[in-house]
Amino acid sequence: MVKADLVLSGNHVFTGLKETTEKASIAIINNKIAAVGTLEEIQPMIGEQTIVHQFEDELIVPGFQDFHVHFMMGSLVQNDMVHLHDSESAEEAAKMTAAYAESRPNEEWIIGLGWDHTSWQHKEFPHKEVLDRYIPDRPVILFNAEVHYAWINSKAIEVCGITKDTPDPDYGKIGKDEKGELTGLLFEDAVGYVTEFAYRFSEEKRVSLIKGLLKEAAKYGVTSVNDLFGGNIGPKQEEDLKVYSQLEEQGILTTRIHSYPELQKDMEEANRLKEKYQSDKLTFSGLKQFIDGVVTSHTAYLLDSYKDRPETAGDLTKKPEEIKQLVKQADKHGFQIRFHAIGNGAVRLALDAFEEAKRENGQRDSRHVIEHVEVLHPDDVQRFQELGVIASFQPSHVALMPKEAYTSRISEQQQPLYFPVKTIMDTEATITFGTDFPVAPLNPLLGIYHAMTRIDLNGQSWEESEKISLAQAIKAYTTTPAYGSFRENELGTIEEGKLADMVVLNKNLFENSIEMIPETEVIMTIMDGRVVYASEKELAK
Repeated sequence: MVKADLVLSGNHVFTGLKETTEKASIAIINNKIAAVGTLEEIQPMIGEQTIVHQFEDELIVPGFQDFHVHFMMGSLVQNDMVHLHDSESAEEAAKMTAAYAESRPNEEWIIGLGWDHTSWQHKEFPHKEVLDRYIPDRPVILFNAEVHYAWINSKAIEVCGITKDTPDPDYGKIGKDEKGELTGLLFEDAVGYVTEFAYRFSEEKRVSLIKGLLKEAAKYGVTSVNDLFGGNIGPKQEEDLKVYSQLEEQGILTTRIHSYPELQKDMEEANRLKEKYQSDKLTFSGLKQFIDGVVTSHTAYLLDSYKDRPETAGDLTKKPEEIKQLVKQADKHGFQIRFHAIGNGAVRLALDAFEEAKRENGQRDSRHVIEHVEVLHPDDVQRFQELGVIASFQPSHVALMPKEAYTSRISEQQQPLYFPVKTIMDTEATITFGTDFPVAPLNPLLGIYHAMTRIDLNGQSWEESEKISLAQAIKAYTTTPAYGSFRENELGTIEEGKLADMVVLNKNLFENSIEMIPETEVIMTIMDGRVVYASEKELAK
């Protein structure tokens, strides 16, 4: 009998095939799970060279799969950004940025993330003059918490050549006051006027950034991610693919990356990338596009007007017919399509587009996805299951801002369902979880906690009826993302024949209180049969 390279034996193993844990041993040969059974059944596979790890009160789960990240942007946040989530005013955010800039005297651009005016006392957008008082001589760009708009200083405006006569992009706008003067705010695609300059990184820097993030991903048990097109907010994705490929060739890509570049008219280019990037660790998996923006900037597209701004119902990135034609074309070429759709109007448009493509191109296993689904009309609940569309949620978004930021803007007349995870799950449609990193932290355990508690920034609950169980939450971070990536035969559960991606947690979540989940830590991460992370305590054994 061929001997195992590695055996994990534990009292609490969540395979993903049941709703509970079981006592089991897992034998790994090369990069695959060779057998799962009792220790007695696995014993013949243990040889002199086999490394055996025995766990008692810990929990073994399949490797976490984050279904929605912006990986290169996240690497910047992890290594080269000032974090502004705790700022309580524009003045405080500017001071924090200035202190960060002093610590990085050689950085040409100062980049930050996380300010949220809806949580500030006066709830007003910031102005460039506040930044100018603290950092007048270096260009600054600070993304808001949802990464859909940005705050810049006068130096950035100068460097990028933006004037009050610069035209708005097709989707988005340059912020101006009542006199037509620039305010230092850029919304949606207008951010691209600045990131074009701020993101001019060398390949060496890109490699260094990603290496740092791979270590963080392993630390959090993230063995697989779906890297989605981030619009003008993030770096150019094809350049990122080259870096990922280089790291894969060097054998140091310790997180599987499923890439989703921009959905556009050029199918020839999409097919070229699909053929070029196809491996166990780096895969061109589909195409992604935006339909709308976000609620806090009134750019999420609603079925009816905003309560606090009745003159608008939000914005669409493209005309409805153009969106539908893009879907029909890409669907005909066999691509999986993923849409950012936050408002109930955007979600309905995405469903309509998928339905028309199905009617025109015929039935196929497309597994199209709608990202976020933050506001949904009850009439559209059943359509996910009926059309085979996956609902991709980011549970930690619930905790990013107060519930009032939504309820003050969206009328009850629209019968809004907010982040309707359980509602859609109960229709037997597929739901998946991700973080939208760097919008929210990469740690999947925080997402699991927020899916189970639904607690917002102010400690209020977002519709308790939408809470789900621990087993459901873990599966949404393991089993269903594998299905969403067309890899359910390779990933997502702990069973014989699958790729050996697993995580060991220092606490058995099934026997601890929910409040313990955020404090739980990964003590070992196995990806492709190799231990890619082990805690100091585990290494000391």
